[in-house]
Amino acid sequence: MEQFYTIQGEGYNTGRAAYFLRLGGCDVGCVWCDVKESWDVDAHPRVTIADMVAAVTAYPGRNVVITGGEPLMHDLTQLTAALHEAGCRNWIETSGAYPLSGQWDWICVSPKKFKAPLPSVLQQAHELKIIVFNKSDFTWAEQHAALVGEHTRLYLQPEWSKAAQMTPLIVDYVKQHPRWQVSLQTHKYLDIP
Repeated sequence: MEQFYTIQGEGYNTGRAAYFLRLGGCDVGCVWCDVKESWDVDAHPRVTIADMVAAVTAYPGRNVVITGGEPLMHDLTQLTAALHEAGCRNWIETSGAYPLSGQWDWICVSPKKFKAPLPSVLQQAHELKIIVFNKSDFTWAEQHAALVGEHTRLYLQPEWSKAAQMTPLIVDYVKQHPRWQVSLQTHKYLDIP
């Protein structure tokens, strides 16, 4: 759907230079999605793996975020192999609703209520990022935290349109439950993609 070089704004890798490959196609259907134009897989031109790798390696950073839409609707085996061969580190941002394909250096699972994540994907997550839209999301976050591995980092992130209301609740929650961390959409504060 789109690709661009920027700074990773969320989660564990916040602040690091990263090239984003946003793939078209998503059937998860989050009402608060900020890239609904990514949902229709056929609305976007096909790009060859060679062209994607060339675009990524035109920049000095070698962190590649593959996101969507829902990137795991696609078989990412060949793309991630080509990126690794070019010296890149592959990071994925996924709802976890589809089986994991590809070679990953960092797996961020951000489960959505509209389509449940697969237990096999949750178990492989390096990072569990829960978007907090309302107060009930804290209970939902704990339900998913019980399904990830011991190594998984836990993040609570306010949904952007509710940040003023939810951020203070997240701060209080993290203070009471210190295994969680706060994630903010710093790219929005920095006004970058």
